[in-house]
Parts: sequence; C-alpha cells; structure tokens
Amino acid sequence: MSNLGERIKGKAEEIYGDAKERLGDALDNEQMQAEGRATELKGEARQEAAKAAERLGGMADEAKGNLKQVAGDLLNNEQMQAEGVAEELKGEARRKANQ
Repeated sequence: MSNLGERIKGKAEEIYGDAKERLGDALDNEQMQAEGRATELKGEARQEAAKAAERLGGMADEAKGNLKQVAGDLLNNEQMQAEGVAEELKGEARRKANQ
C-alpha cells in the first residue's frame, strides 16, 4: 500500500481508537479504554512510519538529483544539470512535507 494509504489507515485507526477509549470512559469500562488507547497509538505509529518512509524517499531523491547535477556539470550537459536540480528540489519538498 502507498504511504498515503498507510497514513489514511493510521488516521482511521487513531480516530476509531480515540472513540473507543472515550466510550470506555463513559461506560467506566477499563478494558475498552485500554483497547481504544492501544488502537489509537497503533494508528499514530502507522502514520509516523509512513511519514518516515516518505522522508527517506525524499532524501534519496535529493541525493540522486545532486549526483545527476554533478554529472551534468562534469559532462557540460545543461539538460542533465537542470533535471538534477529539479529532482533535488522534488526530494527536498517530499522530505519537508512529511516532517
């Protein structure tokens, strides 16, 4: 599943867990509270894992773009340089969007 899909599933788990925990509070049911809290934490962890994977992918894009830009410089290839800059910027944006 894509990282966006994992983030959505994580958010859904977080919301479901929070609702279950609140229902447990209202019913004074400690088991339901604990199960709800565990589900909520699982959802938060799933979202963080997806964000981390995107940050890592962004860092890889940045590095690849940087290498392409350097290769373009060495080969005096302006198109390759421009593609490298674009890929580096794309990676930076991907990384920053998932902080």
